[in-house]
Amino acid sequence: MSTTAAPVPSSVHPVDEVPPVRQLAAFGLQHVLAMYAGAVAVPLIVGGAMQLSPADLAYLITADLLVCGVATLIQCIGFWRFGVRLPIMQGCTFAAVSPMVLIGTTGGGLPAIYGSVIVAGLAIMLLAPVFGKLLRFFPPLVTGTVILIIGVSLLPVAGNWAAGGAGAKDFGEPKNLALAAFVLAVVIGVQRFAPAYLARIAVLIGIAVGLAVAVPFGFTDFGGVGNADWLGISTPFHFGTPTFRASAIVSMLVVALVTMTETTGDLIAVGEMTGRKVEPGSLADGLRADGLSTVLGGVFNTFPYTAFAQNVGLVGMTRVRSRWVVAAAGGILVLLGLLPKLGAVVAAVPAPVLGGAGLVMFGTVAASGLRTLATVDFNGNNNLTVVAVSVAVGVLPVGVPTVYEKFPDWFQTVMNSGISAGCLTAIVLNLLFNHLPAKAGPAPEGVPTGTEPV
Repeated sequence: MSTTAAPVPSSVHPVDEVPPVRQLAAFGLQHVLAMYAGAVAVPLIVGGAMQLSPADLAYLITADLLVCGVATLIQCIGFWRFGVRLPIMQGCTFAAVSPMVLIGTTGGGLPAIYGSVIVAGLAIMLLAPVFGKLLRFFPPLVTGTVILIIGVSLLPVAGNWAAGGAGAKDFGEPKNLALAAFVLAVVIGVQRFAPAYLARIAVLIGIAVGLAVAVPFGFTDFGGVGNADWLGISTPFHFGTPTFRASAIVSMLVVALVTMTETTGDLIAVGEMTGRKVEPGSLADGLRADGLSTVLGGVFNTFPYTAFAQNVGLVGMTRVRSRWVVAAAGGILVLLGLLPKLGAVVAAVPAPVLGGAGLVMFGTVAASGLRTLATVDFNGNNNLTVVAVSVAVGVLPVGVPTVYEKFPDWFQTVMNSGISAGCLTAIVLNLLFNHLPAKAGPAPEGVPTGTEPV
């Protein structure tokens, strides 16, 4: 008679599993490639608007990559009450671009930007527990709508990449769209026909194959690699001691509220995808990590940080839920920040290649929102109105970027972000229709309304 015991099922949650080193490296690189273009866009836009020298622009980019990596490690691994401990990539928020350009070009310069960024980071840390208590206002009706808006808002980013990158001389050329379509086909093909272990790195394979095709056809040029330095270290306050201007601080505090709203949506989305739902305490920890990273950004010559929605789709698509994979991506970003030559290699990946992969990833985010909304009851209530109006408000600035240009700056900061505009609308409408006293009798007992807290 055999006495061999049956294997005991692992009690480790998939979020906490540590894959083998080879998989960590491959999955982590996949996350870096998915977010790299977005990560360097903010320093490029702000530095370009301020007419900084090429050397200063390069410095901003390496500083950004370094702090991106550190911020990601804080968010994924965590310490004490900092970090949500989910697979979340951190990057510079686009919500801060317009206010920072305004601050930097009206006499304040980079020191005034960094002073306001430091204050905003401290404010986020103080407000994190307050936002944590608001989680009850994010039932499946709201979270599904927000996740859907996140995905739809990101699709134009992938579209711009597929066409060659915003501002490119050959923007919209058929060859660019053909390359993006080829990468998309490779990603889908790998997911459908390759073994499961390769399907998990379908995006990485698609980008690698796309790059291999792009090089001989002249889509990219590695000339920048030879010109890049081998070692680059970002020192605190490289551009001077921060200055604290009231107008700059007020505008950056508005940005802080917007980024906290966006991060809340992203954290809830990843919690849904990984099967580890975000609780009020863990939400506060994640927002507190955002605040700390933003303070580090102000000290180390970069900008405010937030959860990067681009990578939410990658988690859902690959079904790789380990936070250690994204922590590995954070380690790679630190290396790219310390070794500019490596960063130049990654930067050489052409935009259409990223566009083909982005279409799948961002579409996955939108589809995840639809999956959450599928659990919501739409019969005999106004839930459909909540979704319809919220999606409309969220997509409006994406489809018509100049729609609010006649409004005050603070209003534009809030409403030009489709994610924050749609999120706020969904919360308000859910309160209006599902929390205020009803005009009719209550729903039949046992019937889900989609307004139960997550």
